[in-house]
Amino acid sequence: MEPVITRTLILLVLFTISTAAPLQDAAVQDAAPDRCGGVEFDAITPNEKGNTLFFKGVHVWNGFTGPAQLSSLLFKELNGPINAAFRMHNTENPDDHDHIYLFQDDKVYSYFNQTLEEGYPKQIPEDFPGVPTHLDAAVECPKGECMADSVLFFKGQNVHVYDIATKAVKTKTWPHLPSCTSAFRWLEHYYCFHGHNFTRFHPVSGEVTGAYPKDARHYFMSCPNFGHGGNRKPLKCSNVKLNAATTDDGGRTYFFAGPIYMRVDTHRDGFHAFPITRAWKEVNDGVDAVFSYDSKIYLIKGDQVYIYKADAHFTLIEGYPKTVKEELGIEGTVDAAFVCPTENIAHIIQGNSMRDVDLTATPRVISRDFPLPLSDIDAGLCGDDGIRLFKGSQFYYYESPRILAMGRIAPVASDITSALMG
Repeated sequence: MEPVITRTLILLVLFTISTAAPLQDAAVQDAAPDRCGGVEFDAITPNEKGNTLFFKGVHVWNGFTGPAQLSSLLFKELNGPINAAFRMHNTENPDDHDHIYLFQDDKVYSYFNQTLEEGYPKQIPEDFPGVPTHLDAAVECPKGECMADSVLFFKGQNVHVYDIATKAVKTKTWPHLPSCTSAFRWLEHYYCFHGHNFTRFHPVSGEVTGAYPKDARHYFMSCPNFGHGGNRKPLKCSNVKLNAATTDDGGRTYFFAGPIYMRVDTHRDGFHAFPITRAWKEVNDGVDAVFSYDSKIYLIKGDQVYIYKADAHFTLIEGYPKTVKEELGIEGTVDAAFVCPTENIAHIIQGNSMRDVDLTATPRVISRDFPLPLSDIDAGLCGDDGIRLFKGSQFYYYESPRILAMGRIAPVASDITSALMG
């Protein structure tokens, strides 16, 4: 009987060993925190596909909805919690652009498509000289929002602004901002997370405007009994009515509708409408027409023109607004306006006429006037692929301003689709 007992014991030991690891993983998975219960995140970053990763302890949420999973399943070399994370914005260096950097104590990991880059992990000063270890948070800040492509590293009340190209570090102290345990850039806005709350701040000045802090569960995740949208449903494309549209010199496209605007330069990061006054605080209750020229954006409202410099943030040029007559030599209400890439002509649509204004001339006056086979145009947008004139939930396409000016019969209208506006 002794050999039988021995074999039985061996089988029991083997069974215990084979089941211990899965049971342990299941126990860890069951212990995953509930972010709807109120979580202070360790780090937040979008990945190279635009999905947002929320880190807490050894767990991560992949997106605004769904359960937590072990972070080691996505980043197998990680062992334990991280302190900070960001997605690199460095279009001039494809070897770094869109890589995900994870910071753990005094080390930094670089991943692309969940694959650890050769030579990592490294000591933080080796990769980011002048940046302290044991960080609290980090966030990317592209040129145009910061003065240069940069990374903001947070530790206590200090913010270390790291210039990606020069590797120079400038340290600022923002005592008015809460101590950030994570930071996140979303749709050109910047958020400091602390506890289960967040505070929106300006990435250059650290300025906080508006009523903060706010509960993250209302905005950055889907939780029962939370949400800031009420019972509103997403607007259907068939119900869209634009007031204006433009693409600036940096390739960012803006759509204006009523008192809101939406920027759609990068589809992977999603879409969201914001009040026009958030970016152009002097303009209330919507615009009639908008166009971009020479690193400036022109907002036309009634008989007034507001011109803003498009630097790290929009700044109203001194002396504005001015009248449309004084600035553009145009009388009457403007329905739509656009400037095509590499051109110096503002095409102004009024009723069923298109009036061209040479923006290099002084004073500016109407240089040419063309009748159009269309009227009641809401907005115009010109890009490398042609012109779109929007009317209600449809648009008319023309290959060039010349074809638009010479046309006598309107083309067949196309419907606005989610592919165009999101």
